[in-house]
Amino acid sequence: MRLNELIGKEMVNIYDGMRIGTVGESDMVVDQETGNIVSIILPNRGNAFNFWADRQKLVIPWEAVKKIGREVIVVDLDHTHMRLKNHSI
Repeated sequence: MRLNELIGKEMVNIYDGMRIGTVGESDMVVDQETGNIVSIILPNRGNAFNFWADRQKLVIPWEAVKKIGREVIVVDLDHTHMRLKNHSI
């Protein structure tokens, strides 16, 4: 699968049924030797209350991706998934 085929797809977490973001508003970590995607990094969805807060990013390991459909990517992340602060990437 090519990177451009992922752009625009909504990511949904099968663990809790929540939409977690859209590929395209994200960064990706790619293995330089193989060209394989290692993880997808999505910004936290903001709202008026946390606009000024120290925003974090959600790191989705490629192993958590369970299914890629025409419009949706299904991932399986439990409550222990990793978040990174903006300045760490």
